[in-house]
Amino acid sequence: MLRSTDRRDFLRHSAFLGAGLFAGNSLLAQESDSPNEKLDIGIIGPGGRGAGNLAGVSSQNIVAITDVDDRRAAQAYSEYPDAAKYKDFRKMLDDQKLDAVVVSTPDHTHAYCSVTAMRRGLHCYCEKPLTRTVWEARLVSQTAKEYHVATQMGTQIHAGNNYRRVVEIIRSGAIGPVKEVKVWVGKGWGGVEWPTDGQPVPPEVDWDTWLGPAAYRPYNDAFMPAQWRRWWDFGGGTLGDMGCHYIDLVFWALELRHPLTCEAEGPPPHPETAPSGLKVHWEYPARGDQPPVKLTWTDGDRAESKHDGHELGGSGVYFIGDEGTMFADYGSYKLFPEEKFADFKPPEPTIPDSIGHHNEWIQACKTGSPTTCNFDYSGALTESVLLGNVAYRIGKKVEWDAVNLTATNAPEAANIVRQFSRKGWEL
Repeated sequence: MLRSTDRRDFLRHSAFLGAGLFAGNSLLAQESDSPNEKLDIGIIGPGGRGAGNLAGVSSQNIVAITDVDDRRAAQAYSEYPDAAKYKDFRKMLDDQKLDAVVVSTPDHTHAYCSVTAMRRGLHCYCEKPLTRTVWEARLVSQTAKEYHVATQMGTQIHAGNNYRRVVEIIRSGAIGPVKEVKVWVGKGWGGVEWPTDGQPVPPEVDWDTWLGPAAYRPYNDAFMPAQWRRWWDFGGGTLGDMGCHYIDLVFWALELRHPLTCEAEGPPPHPETAPSGLKVHWEYPARGDQPPVKLTWTDGDRAESKHDGHELGGSGVYFIGDEGTMFADYGSYKLFPEEKFADFKPPEPTIPDSIGHHNEWIQACKTGSPTTCNFDYSGALTESVLLGNVAYRIGKKVEWDAVNLTATNAPEAANIVRQFSRKGWEL
């Protein structure tokens, strides 16, 4: 069994070859029995959503766990008593000989954790959204490509069978060419004021490391846990939280990449906190023989769940085609008009069932097999989602140059596309 640097180099080499740069997984199998070996994984953030990610990779060797909050990590520490324990993930990377990392921190530290790990040649699984800013999403995807590592963003529902069937139906032309899509999520992260009072930092918390690249602020329990999504310094509101889950289906089915324009509606933008409700419009260009697409997102108290007279529930996606429409959520779909599609038979499945979202990544780390939400795909998805927050915060329709990450009509967007990083946390 290969170990240490030699083993990590082999696993990187396997991912590089399996990414289409060399055809021959049979050769890899002859060189090593690595598909049967267990990865040595470091966990960055095992609480909350991180607990699900930890469970997802528990078939491997969990050799190190990092969390700035001992309270949030207590269960993971108990379940993996032999794993090394750290407050600062950078110390873990210095000390441990790892194959891969799982990043489940707040959004504002996703990029720093992921890029730092990948630059050390480590495979990376990162929760959605891939980053806090558009520029970071591009950097993360470019870094993955440069270092030839296996990657996966944590849009776990992408591995479900329902999304696969929806993609197949849309691509079969059952509702005709799709020129418009509506997406909505009823939950809301936002509509609060920044806490003005500081509080003593609990002894279990490393507040400075939790802040990471964000500007220093006094500790307040309004931020931890989870509530950080409400503030621009740490998250992206409801769009940042849920956009990559629901817009993922639209990206996949319609093969979208980068928008031409983006504009947003909502309450007057707050300099520090996300809105209680938001409406965003993107325009995407034609792709091959597929027409241009208009995509609309609504959330929170602006969520629009009624379309063409159909009340469709708290969250979902509504594809509008020339010959019909289709509603989908995580676990179901429905075609309209109902009478037209009463005897509809879906096409034969062409997208293979997933072996599991986390298992896709584990296998990719070992053999170079593909993942469905690698950082190239999910980086572009994250860029597009977060551009909605950019348009909202500057209060202007953005004319987007995706190649240069520039709003050609709005130079003021630059400071939101790429935001401040505290000294010592620059990328």
